[in-house]
Amino acid sequence: MNILISSTSGEPIYAQIAGQVRQLILQGELVSGTPLPSIRQLAKDLQISVITTKRAYEELEREGLINSVVGKGSFVSGADQEFIREQRLRIMEGKLKEIIDESRLLGMEYTELAEMLKLLYEEEKE
Repeated sequence: MNILISSTSGEPIYAQIAGQVRQLILQGELVSGTPLPSIRQLAKDLQISVITTKRAYEELEREGLINSVVGKGSFVSGADQEFIREQRLRIMEGKLKEIIDESRLLGMEYTELAEMLKLLYEEEKE
């Protein structure tokens, strides 16, 4: 498992870890039952605090993507892809609500926001 941490990103380190592990699970690169590095080992490999890796694993566990067994470690859960997809959609909805709130504060109309989203979506496809 190759996790890259950016110190220049505005995203907290635990969120970067959780996001990358989440992506590996959603893409099927980490399948059900796959053991994850221990919290201590991952912290050592990334040269970060154990507390940071623990927080990332706790977030993934709350989302139902991993299971932690005391004395055994953490493993990719047996959650089916539909469950995982629903979890991701719920997270995405929260982010979209934040964007909508921000656009309203800026006085943007729905059509302007929709056009911005369309442009960004098309730009990412290229």
